[in-house]
Amino acid sequence: MEGATVRLLRGGALLRRNFPICLSSWKNPPHVLKSSQSEAGLKTTNKGLPYAPLQTFTDEEMMIKSTVKKFAEEQIAPLVSKMDENSKMEKSVIRGLFQQGLMGIEIDTKYGGTGASFFSSILVIEELAKVDASVALVCDIQNTVINRLIGKYGTEEQKAIYLPKLATEQMGSFCLSETGAGSDSFALKTKADKKGNYYVINGSKMWISNAKDAGLFVVMANVDLTLGYKGITCFLVDRDTEGLHIGKPENKMGIRASSTCPLTFENVKVPEANILGQIGHGYKYAIGGLNESRIGIAAQMLGLAQGCFDYTIPYIKEREQFGKRIFDFQGLQHQVAHMATQLEAARLLTYNAARLLEAGRPFIKESSMAKYYASEIAGLTTGKCIEWMGGIGYTKNYPVEKYFRDAKIGTIYEGTSNIQLNTIAKRIDSEY
Repeated sequence: MEGATVRLLRGGALLRRNFPICLSSWKNPPHVLKSSQSEAGLKTTNKGLPYAPLQTFTDEEMMIKSTVKKFAEEQIAPLVSKMDENSKMEKSVIRGLFQQGLMGIEIDTKYGGTGASFFSSILVIEELAKVDASVALVCDIQNTVINRLIGKYGTEEQKAIYLPKLATEQMGSFCLSETGAGSDSFALKTKADKKGNYYVINGSKMWISNAKDAGLFVVMANVDLTLGYKGITCFLVDRDTEGLHIGKPENKMGIRASSTCPLTFENVKVPEANILGQIGHGYKYAIGGLNESRIGIAAQMLGLAQGCFDYTIPYIKEREQFGKRIFDFQGLQHQVAHMATQLEAARLLTYNAARLLEAGRPFIKESSMAKYYASEIAGLTTGKCIEWMGGIGYTKNYPVEKYFRDAKIGTIYEGTSNIQLNTIAKRIDSEY
């Protein structure tokens, strides 16, 4: 921005206000604090065992992180306000995610994927969320849910059919929630009746992320309601399957560019070959998938909160009141220090859960801790940032209020905060 003057249009009159020169528009990425930067390389002990701070990454992870940061700043940031206002993801952004290899991060290179690690997916989600949580969600669902489920449980034929498309051109959507099956997700009523070598699905789903743009739907349906949750089975349903109807996107408070739609299944015929994994094991796959993907949501909330924090701090370092920077008031310094400490704690929880998963060690408690804490801190941090910026933080001229709106969903989807606390408590109960 040239000079220190921001032009505001109010009531048809052009007003001028003097704001700190650091204030940028939606189109410019936030500043990055030195404390949030990472280093590459691993050290070893005298016994040859690797040890390193959790923010020490491999060269590959650093390269991916750097590439995504550049992509987000150059290709996503200029479109964030427009996408939020229109509740629509720009095609160029989706295309860019595929072109950058960000929609098939863990997919093997033989299927056209990037062939990187789960931790790399977490870094990507975090970096994207610093600029736009909606774009981060698209990437999160694709990598931590859809691709991993098919990679784990798909037949070789299913992998050969779907993974190349998911890596290069096709968005996936996970269909579990229903009107009467939210937190109690296994109370779902969508049925799949066997008819020869097909299953016929009837029912409906609610709150399905990415539904508007998805080409593949991973659908949980019950093949025998008398068995309860043990009848839940996972089906791969193509978008153009007859009888699959995608409803109007919800008009949401936040993450508006990511579509959330209801789905209706009216006699949807799905070949038996499109069952993912074993019949009746869908509930296991759903639980396992959500345990893993919650680390992705933690990364999304962490990145969102950090992006908002990085945008706000330069402002309060330049904004002056009563003859000095507002950053110099001790009361505000203590608030900043408090938020920075909580952000760092959320980062360590998230990275630790991801590293535990990669190492094949128990991670469910840590996953829930990361998701719970990062979601709560995202709400607190973004709320404080609005207060620190004062009146302009409350306007849509700047992205801080959007970060605040986007943050709320973190305490709701992929397991509410209370569900995470239940999971943590159960794990502690079993440990003692």
